[in-house]
Amino acid sequence: MRKVPDYSAVDEPRLVDGAKSGDMQSFEELVSRYRDKVYTRAFSIMRNEDLAVDLSQNAWVKAWQRLAQFHGDASFATWLNRIVTNLCLDELRRQKRLRTDSIEEIEEATGPVENRMEIQDVDPIAKLNQKELRERIDDAMDKLSDNHRAVLVLYEYEHLEYKEIADQMDTSIGTVMSRLFYARKKLAALLGEELKREGLIE
Repeated sequence: MRKVPDYSAVDEPRLVDGAKSGDMQSFEELVSRYRDKVYTRAFSIMRNEDLAVDLSQNAWVKAWQRLAQFHGDASFATWLNRIVTNLCLDELRRQKRLRTDSIEEIEEATGPVENRMEIQDVDPIAKLNQKELRERIDDAMDKLSDNHRAVLVLYEYEHLEYKEIADQMDTSIGTVMSRLFYARKKLAALLGEELKREGLIE
């Protein structure tokens, strides 16, 4: 009886090569390894479980279709993240949910936001452990606008440059910088409000 190979012990480059040659078990092992990460990225942008599941599945279909385009310049996980992130941004545009924030209209009339806002040197999350921090950040991210949440995810988690974010979101570098500034400030404010309610800070 022929021994079934243990794909869980195969390293990523060999799995990718196997998948490229049509070996579905190699591809299924890649899915098994990165399924949760792909879903987490989709949910972090869309904040909707059903959409995140659909977009995650679409990302794997595209990954399979485009395997020949993966040349190993970045890790397979990074390549996957770019696919699912682009699908999420396409979906946001399709739903016409990417709107011009009112603050951007103000900025056009009064100049860059950094000239009008004081940076508060406050760390409202210093007293939280890592698990509590993740939970509170997740709750706060839910309350951000689509524009602010998307730019924050692309910058903080995808580690894209301003120009790359601007290209993906079909906007200007200045708008990206403005949205990122307000997203961070709003996130800090939301976290601070929550900690005040719980009496952890004054």
